Amino acid sequence: MNKISAIRLLCLILALTLGIAAGCAKKEVGGGDEDDELAMTESERQAAANISNGIIYFEYDRFDLAAQSKDTLSRKAPVLKQFPQLRVTVEGHCDERGTEEYNLALGERRARAAYEFLLNLGVPASQMETVSFGKLHPAVSGSGEAVWSKNRRDEFKVAKPRY
Repeated sequence: MNKISAIRLLCLILALTLGIAAGCAKKEVGGGDEDDELAMTESERQAAANISNGIIYFEYDRFDLAAQSKDTLSRKAPVLKQFPQLRVTVEGHCDERGTEEYNLALGERRARAAYEFLLNLGVPASQMETVSFGKLHPAVSGSGEAVWSKNRRDEFKVAKPRY
């Protein structure tokens, strides 16, 4: 290998290393990035952790909220109303079965179910958003009902907007 090829290879490795490091630089706490975390007060961080905890789960091919899910959301609502500066993203997820398109739509319906429930409890729409990941981000890898039941879920990511 000549010197020019070696230098090009070294530059490529360096660029890839820096790209990977930059991609890993974000740290999620309550769903926000590091800048959001640093901007939060201790009480906001505790509220964000409280909101982020409590994943809700769904039955196969369903998006209606179970009683336990409603209880979990009912505990999140007063915290969100107490901290209107915090924003929550409701993420809808599905198990691996079904097409990508179908699961994206089902994940959206699951996220909207939680969003609408929180809205009915008085959380302002401006404080929430929804996103569907369908089957793209499983919580657990594998197959079978024990795995699938953990992937049919809504997660809650919290951030404080930048001013």
